[in-house]
Amino acid sequence: MTIFKGAATALITPFKDGKIDYVSMGRLIEWQIAEGIDSLVVCGTTGEASTLSTREKIDLTKFTVDLVDGRVPVIAGTGGNCTESALELSLEAEKAGADGLLIITPYYNKCTEAGLITHFEKIADAVHSPIIMYSVPSRTGVNMTGEAVSVLKSHPNIVGLKEASGNISQICRIASHISEDFSIYSGNDDQTVPILSLGGLGCISTVSNIIPARFSRMIHHYLDGRVSLAGAEQVALKQLIDAVFAEVNPIPIKAALYMMGMCSLEYRLPLCPPSNKTQYLLYDELSRYGLL
Repeated sequence: MTIFKGAATALITPFKDGKIDYVSMGRLIEWQIAEGIDSLVVCGTTGEASTLSTREKIDLTKFTVDLVDGRVPVIAGTGGNCTESALELSLEAEKAGADGLLIITPYYNKCTEAGLITHFEKIADAVHSPIIMYSVPSRTGVNMTGEAVSVLKSHPNIVGLKEASGNISQICRIASHISEDFSIYSGNDDQTVPILSLGGLGCISTVSNIIPARFSRMIHHYLDGRVSLAGAEQVALKQLIDAVFAEVNPIPIKAALYMMGMCSLEYRLPLCPPSNKTQYLLYDELSRYGLL
């Protein structure tokens, strides 16, 4: 049930005149695959999922699945803070052909651990697709503890966790639950190699929107035993990663792709283009890394 090993790009969603720009989306997908990315995530946080309608999420998932045509696994973000809505969207993503589901912990409600477990179990009971849970407490206000993972990992449809707490000690505790049936993926680009060292299988990445080949190669260096090469690359990419997170994700990464000619500089409110300071920083770093 492992969905992928290596790097999965959490794709941006390009917009043009207020609508999804499917031409740019298709071009980005084809480039990612040509560059050797291991998997693609659509309708995630980096894809501005919180401002996409349900219809747009279903259509965008189907578009991605159809275009990819089995070349790499496609994972659909289907989470939310309403269990029933997340369940219905998960079923629709299955119908659209998604290979897996990425489901964030419910945000704003700040449910108890019992509610968190029940939320994931109810969705997992209703679907047939493998689920990667997503823990990012800085955005949701809900932390996925080792105790919750120890319960949820026993469900046959729950196969992994995207861990973006930034707390390496917590991740180390959660890593005790890694098995053939349950994997951990980094949710922070700058902590990918440290999480691989704890037994992680890869990263669901933002920066790989602009460096898919290089980021995937770093991970596979580690997985293939070239640990020192992977570590050196993680250090070498630190400044680029910091620039990509100079403002809240996905503001800088979309601006970077705009500078690379991959999409328009268009967001949905309340997100907006980055400050001039961030744009100068991005231009300098993209140039320094040979991306312009």
